[in-house]
Amino acid sequence: MDAYDTGSNASREGRHGQEGPDAPDVAYAPDASDALNWPDGPNMPNGLDRPNGQDGQDGSDAADVSESGPATAEARTGVAALSPRYQAGAVVALAVVAVAVCAHIGLVFLHVAPSNTLTKQHGAAVDEWVYPEFEQNWKLFAPNPLQQNISVQLRAEVTTADGAIRTTGWYDLSAEDGRNIDGNPLPSHTQQNELRRAWDFFVATHDSDNRPVGLRGTLSETYLRRIAVLRLDRNEAAGPGGVVERVQYRSRTTSVAPPRWSGETVSDRPVYRELPWWPVPGDTEDDGTDDGTAKEGGAA
Repeated sequence: MDAYDTGSNASREGRHGQEGPDAPDVAYAPDASDALNWPDGPNMPNGLDRPNGQDGQDGSDAADVSESGPATAEARTGVAALSPRYQAGAVVALAVVAVAVCAHIGLVFLHVAPSNTLTKQHGAAVDEWVYPEFEQNWKLFAPNPLQQNISVQLRAEVTTADGAIRTTGWYDLSAEDGRNIDGNPLPSHTQQNELRRAWDFFVATHDSDNRPVGLRGTLSETYLRRIAVLRLDRNEAAGPGGVVERVQYRSRTTSVAPPRWSGETVSDRPVYRELPWWPVPGDTEDDGTDDGTAKEGGAA
């Protein structure tokens, strides 16, 4: 009897309490504790399953499962846990975002940088990218921050349906834009900048007597007149059957209160700048064009 038979009989004796060859031939089901005592190789009985981790001849598989398996599962987190296809996609997406960010920063830098060879050759492309969403305004920093609130207001002279002429009250156009922007996470560029830039354009191209300086001054009047017609129509200033005959702008400027620690004092009284009455030609109401009346200096 070989070693295996002896071991089997001994195991049977230990399990069933019987000795010798008369012990009943009961099928033996080895457990993990028995298998740990068997060396790998030809002495391992055929047809018996080794416990987990002992499938290999030298036990290397068991070492891989017990040592590298859990460690590898814990190490693969984030992008590393993705399949190679998705990892490649993530790398491409990050590369595209990085290139876009670098290009944006470069174009904005060229926009604010002094004139140079690149801006002279590619200035149009830079402006197309920057305006209007990424426009840079240095008034916040230099030479001094804005210290005034400027409100643009408008009124009109209207011919009513029965032929009477009346003058409307002042419409605070800046306050209307402020109400449209307040609480709006994505306000339009028109609401934010159309009126403000039109007024800045007018002030920069007119003298202190509101007379235009050059052709750009006349153009700024036409632009403001067009805005006036659109805003009055939106507010239904003319009423049913009424016609807007003339419009008048004014600005209301108030100083921003300085901080208490500065010791500076400023007047809180508003300062008004009234423009002359401008006639509104019929074709301006229809399509925004003008028949040349604005070229007469803007006076009524």
